[in-house]
Amino acid sequence: MSNQMTIYDISKKAGVSIATVSRVLNGSANVKPKTRKKVMDIIEQYGYKPNAFARGLGLNSMKTIGILCADASDLYLAKAIYFIEQNLRENGYHSVLGCTGYELSGKKESLNLLLSQHVDAVVMIGSNFILNNPEDNQYVRDAASQVPIMLLNADFDCNNVYCTLCDDYKATQDATEQMLLSGVKNILYLYNSNSYSGLKKLAGYQNALLTHDISLKKELMQCFKGSHEDIDGVKSFVEAITKKGVKFDGIVTSDDFLAIGAMNYARTNHIKVPSELQIVGYNNSILAHCSEPELSSIDNRLEDMCIQLVKTLIGTLSQNEMPQKTIFSGELIKRGSTSF
Repeated sequence: MSNQMTIYDISKKAGVSIATVSRVLNGSANVKPKTRKKVMDIIEQYGYKPNAFARGLGLNSMKTIGILCADASDLYLAKAIYFIEQNLRENGYHSVLGCTGYELSGKKESLNLLLSQHVDAVVMIGSNFILNNPEDNQYVRDAASQVPIMLLNADFDCNNVYCTLCDDYKATQDATEQMLLSGVKNILYLYNSNSYSGLKKLAGYQNALLTHDISLKKELMQCFKGSHEDIDGVKSFVEAITKKGVKFDGIVTSDDFLAIGAMNYARTNHIKVPSELQIVGYNNSILAHCSEPELSSIDNRLEDMCIQLVKTLIGTLSQNEMPQKTIFSGELIKRGSTSF
């Protein structure tokens, strides 16, 4: 048993946080004597021998943070890597980047590789690291028993996992609601992912309609399966939807590239934006400025989230009690593609 024991197990058995176990192991004075005794009794009982690398105590720290993302060519993920890496450097930490792809095997492999390099913590960028099947998330739990895991824009309830996310549900609901109140009758929802974040956005759109007593229509909720670089593919996808007789005078999307594809569809088919068709993007990326008129888009506060994530990470590595979940509100940045 002693070889298998981790500080995660000790914290569970003692009923205290991992940070408290770390403080006891590090001889910190900032622990109540009663709590110290409880932790030390369990350590003695199980013959726990602390691994200096796995403690996350700053003792023998490698001053290196692992960063994982699915695809560094994705605009949103690339920008997140930039903000996080920049903030880590300002705090005296190096980073090692792993691009995992979207398959579970790639995620596990990349995570294990980072852990074998004795990083102090791992940052996972994007909600695709948390899967809908609970068993598929065991790899995150296992890693969290060794080092702090920081999730950007994902929600996962687990000891030593810290989540920083945007309320995608409410942001999409609000944008859809504003479009309805401006007089739009039929809103097409375009999305490209069934990740945690993707499903939250879809639910926000659905709830806005239901709140206004509008029934949900399957043909108005369309998932584009192509690449995030295939803007022409999105244009053709929207054209194919209209050829099936689906009518809409508004489009809400889960990503700016989908909205730009929709704008190109409108221009090619001589549909006036925003008087005949209103369009909203998501992420408020540089793409929002790449259309005529410019694109209204939901700003999910990416830079603020990244700054907060690093703040939480540094606090955790300094054995401070940090919030396990920080939620930001998204904001619709209005430009020429909407009239509200």
